Amino acid sequence: MYKPTVSIIIPIYNGENWIDSCFNSIINQTVVSLINLEIAVCDDASTDKTLSNLESWRKKLKKLSIPLKVFKNLSGTPKGVGYAKNRAIEISTGTYLCFQDVDDTMHPQRIQVQYELAKRNKSAIVGGRFKRVPENSTERFSRWANNLSSEQLRLQIYTSHGPTVIMPTWFCHRNVFLNVIGGFCENGQGTPEDLLFFYSHLDNKGEVLRTDEVVLNYTYHPKATTFSIKQETIFKIRLSRLINQVLCKWSNFTIWNAGKQGRHFYRALNNDLQNRVTALCDIDEKKIGQKYAPYDSHQRKVINSIPIIHFSEAVPPFVICVKLDMTNGKFEENLKSLDLKEGTDYILFN
Repeated sequence: MYKPTVSIIIPIYNGENWIDSCFNSIINQTVVSLINLEIAVCDDASTDKTLSNLESWRKKLKKLSIPLKVFKNLSGTPKGVGYAKNRAIEISTGTYLCFQDVDDTMHPQRIQVQYELAKRNKSAIVGGRFKRVPENSTERFSRWANNLSSEQLRLQIYTSHGPTVIMPTWFCHRNVFLNVIGGFCENGQGTPEDLLFFYSHLDNKGEVLRTDEVVLNYTYHPKATTFSIKQETIFKIRLSRLINQVLCKWSNFTIWNAGKQGRHFYRALNNDLQNRVTALCDIDEKKIGQKYAPYDSHQRKVINSIPIIHFSEAVPPFVICVKLDMTNGKFEENLKSLDLKEGTDYILFN
């Protein structure tokens, strides 16, 4: 009886333009003749030729002894990426799960290098470096994600970039998925299901690793599902976890950024946490020496008056609300000059 070692999990909604390139990259994997693969797809009520294209591929895959399993959402209404991933996983039987978006393509060694690492780390989400297509799109994000150290993969989890290993490169033992109750969130369009799963995985004491190899061509295009998620939604999810995991343990802290982002962060805190903010710090001479005195519309008065000081005079720990890689290295130099330890003396929330 055929027992797949790796199930390739692909959620699809109207993917007819991408199926050929995606599947060609799968059959060109270096492990095709070495380990048993299967492809598990959820077609989430597509209205294009997705289903017929999949059936055409079923015949090609059969010749290579790669089963294709397809779950069809026949409701007529797409139910979202989280739903599609869960359904695809449910019909799969592989010991390991390799997540793949239909608009991306694998590099030939992807499954081999991630499988070897996942075998040695069965409680880990294993990610990989990626090549952005087109190359000049999302340059800051790509530099950040591809150059995080192994320690930063667990530390820089509160930035607006999302999970420190991008979802289309995830590879893991099936138990990693089973250990997250309910799997991926199925609240539909606009839900960052990958971030929610990632946080739940960390809460389960799961590991996060990344291969040094580039494993994926990660496609940027206007119809990508990531554009359906509002930044404020992601902000609230990040803030909630930061409060529960970090801020509740700090008796006081400094917010690094007296501008728009720092003030937005301050206003989003409850009264107890606002009272723990000793200062906002900055480098802008026009702000330093002033005070931030937000008006409370409910109580119709100014509740707190927070001093704005130079960053060199501020006392850690810091919540840093400054975007990385935006000042030609000046901010990074300032941070390094304080000789602080990330995760203990400061948290990046940008």
